[in-house]
Amino acid sequence: MPPRRRSASGYCGVRQRPNGGFYAEIRSGDLRLSLGTYDTAHEAARAFDAAAWRLGRPRLQMNFPDVRTLQQALDLAPSPRLNSAQDRAEHTALQRRLLVAQEDERVMAEWRRRHPEDIAYEQEYWERRREEDTRRRREERLDRRRRKALACA
Repeated sequence: MPPRRRSASGYCGVRQRPNGGFYAEIRSGDLRLSLGTYDTAHEAARAFDAAAWRLGRPRLQMNFPDVRTLQQALDLAPSPRLNSAQDRAEHTALQRRLLVAQEDERVMAEWRRRHPEDIAYEQEYWERRREEDTRRRREERLDRRRRKALACA
């Protein structure tokens, strides 16, 4: 029998989410059953094993073959991390800000297309500002050198 495939988390049925949480799922025939999101890969693996026991999987297909009974697997499996109302509100706010940012980008692209003379003027302005800043820094540097030379003499 070929060795069991394990994900990057090191456990069967556990994937890491981009936000740092660990997601557990198990397949039963054509169905993919979500077991929830957990803080650590170990907790997610314990939840996978509890589901595997319920589905009657052999112990060799589990992450922790030392667990001997369904009750022991259920006792070791943590409850999934719950999304609170605050989590949902934060997610909604982030989505709203993302939509606003996307709309801003769209509007700015339309403005650039309709008013190329404003873009050219803005580029000239910033070029003048860079030249003035460079000239001012150069004069300040020369002034410091002159004062230092006078102080040393």
